[in-house]
Order: sequence, then C-alpha cells, then structure tokens
Amino acid sequence: MTAQHSEEPTELFPRPDMTFPALRAALARVAPSRLGEFQADRDSAFTAATQHASFNPIRVFQIKWATEIEIERHPGTAARYRAALDAANTLDRGDPRWRTAMDECMAVRDEARAAVTGD
Repeated sequence: MTAQHSEEPTELFPRPDMTFPALRAALARVAPSRLGEFQADRDSAFTAATQHASFNPIRVFQIKWATEIEIERHPGTAARYRAALDAANTLDRGDPRWRTAMDECMAVRDEARAAVTGD
C-alpha cells in the first residue's frame, strides 16, 4: 500500500515569464476576477510610457502583477497573506496586532517581489 501525501503543493505552476500574455494567463489561473484590473493597469502603463517616453511604467506594471501572481501561485504564501490582510483590515490601528499584520503583509509582498526580480 502506498502512503498518500496530504501536503499542498509548494507552487501551483511554474513562475510565468514577465510578458503581458504570460502574466495574463497566470492571473487567469489564480485570480480571474482581477483580469479587468490587470487590463486597466496595462492600459495606464502604456499611456504613461508613451507620455513620458519611458519603459519604466511598463516595468513597474510587470513587477506589480508578477508579484501578485507569485503570492497566489504558492498556496501557503497566499493563505499567509490573506490571513495578515484580513487581520489588518479588521483590527483597530491602535491595536499592536494591526502593526504585526501590516508587517506580515509587507514581508510577504517583499518576498514575492524579490523572487520575481531576483533582488
């Protein structure tokens, strides 16, 4: 008899490339309800890039959405982030646990950003 593993996968799928089609496809897998927000951000990034003759707004867009996807493609990380976010949204700002929750949110985002940027 083979023992069954009840562990969650560490990642749902490999990290996508930081191209618009790859990020969009990955977002559709982990947070399809956010596709409209993704498209609006993309449009804003292209507009800003054109207005300022700079690719920086596009790079910021790519990092933002790659970070969001990085969090969501790891079930444990996503659960950790949601728990901290829920606490931050429900606790009073005067409660010391609020600061702890906010610090946890930032730590998760920083870890995900570092993973996608190599920083």
